[in-house]
Amino acid sequence: MSTFDPNALECLAAIVEEGGFERAAVRLSITQSAVSQRLRSLEVQVGTVLIVRSRPLKATSAGRLLLKHAMQMRLLRADLERDLKDLAPGVASGGHDVERISIAINADSVATWVLPALTGLARQGLGLEIITDDQDFTIEWLREGRVLGCVTTLKQALRSCKMVPLGAMRYVAVAEAGYAAAHCPDGLSPHNFRDVPFIAFNRKDDLQAEFIGQVFHLNRVALSQLYVPSSEGQVRAVVAGWGVSVLPELQVREHLQSGRLVDVAPGHALPVELYWHCWNLDSVVLDALTGALTAAAAVSLTPAPARAVK
Repeated sequence: MSTFDPNALECLAAIVEEGGFERAAVRLSITQSAVSQRLRSLEVQVGTVLIVRSRPLKATSAGRLLLKHAMQMRLLRADLERDLKDLAPGVASGGHDVERISIAINADSVATWVLPALTGLARQGLGLEIITDDQDFTIEWLREGRVLGCVTTLKQALRSCKMVPLGAMRYVAVAEAGYAAAHCPDGLSPHNFRDVPFIAFNRKDDLQAEFIGQVFHLNRVALSQLYVPSSEGQVRAVVAGWGVSVLPELQVREHLQSGRLVDVAPGHALPVELYWHCWNLDSVVLDALTGALTAAAAVSLTPAPARAVK
C-alpha cells in the first residue's frame, strides 16, 4: 500500500474545507503554487483526479476517500497530543497548530444543549470545528468523510461507523403574544394556518410543515414561509412579531414562562429524535466527544435507548 505524504493530505483537506486553492494557501502558510503542486503530486500518486475544479470545488470519489484518510490521520495526531499531555502535562505541543476535529451538528442543538456539552473539551485545548446543517443533512458530511462525527435524525449507522441514540428534541409552535392575539387568538387551526407566515431556518427546513401536518392530520402542507438561517435569529424574529415558528421547547422555554411568547398549538409537540454517529475507531478523542454529548443529551433531551449499534 502506498504511503501518502501527510502534508499533501492536509493540503487536500484544506482545499476542500476552505473551498479553494487561495484560501488553502493562506491557511497552510504556503504559496498557491505550492498548494497546486502538492495536490498534483497526490493525484499522480493515486493516478486519478481528486478535486473537480468547479464552483464550489468538490472532491471526487477518490478525493473523498483520501479526505477521510486525512481526517483519520488528524484524529491520530490529536489522540497522540492528548496522550502526551496526560503523560507529561508540562510538555508543549512543539509549536504545531492544534489538530482540528470537525463535527457536523444541527443548528438547533448548537443553540441549546451542545455547546455546554463540549465546553470541557474546548477548555482542554481540543481544536473543535462545528459545522452546522439541517439535522436531516448533517449525515452527508460524515458520509463524504469531511467530519469525524455528526448529530442527525438518521438512525441507521453508516458502514465503518457507530451510532448512539441521544434522545428527542421537543418542538412547539410559538408566536409573540401580541401577534398571536391579533392573528390567531384561539391558536392555529386547519382554517387559519395558511394565513400566517411561518419562520423557517432555510429551504431545507421541513419542521414547520411536518408539525402542521401532524397536528391537523394532513398529508401535504403548503405554508407561507420566511427564512432566517440562524436558530437564535428565528427566535428574535418571532419575538419581533414576524409570524409563527416551530422551535425547540428548550430554546423558547423562558419566553413561554414570561408570557412574551405563547404556544399557538397547546397540547401539541413534535419530537425529533437525534443520533450521534462517528467513525468506529479506537480513539480517546472520539470517546471523549461521544461521552460528552451523550451525557448532556441525557439531561436535556427526552430519553432514548442508550445502546450503541456498530
